[in-house]
Amino acid sequence: MATRKLVPYSLYLPQEYHDKLKEAAKERKASELIRDAIAMMFDGGDAFKSGYNQGLRDAAKVVFDCEEATYVSVKGRDVGELLSELIEGLKK
Repeated sequence: MATRKLVPYSLYLPQEYHDKLKEAAKERKASELIRDAIAMMFDGGDAFKSGYNQGLRDAAKVVFDCEEATYVSVKGRDVGELLSELIEGLKK
């Protein structure tokens, strides 16, 4: 999780999708929506596998962002970071 870097990417959309994406952006969900759709495509389009992997990403983020998990360290790394990497390793 700590080394995960997001990079910008530009694309062209039909007007109808652009309008819907602008609506989603008002709720700050546009980027997440696009990332999830791309992840599903690259996961093979399998809705179960994609949902499973998204659940793991969400769980890893919760653990990584947990302030209390930073209070405990193992070999110089906080427990949140270690557990987050283990959860990410469960992806199919």
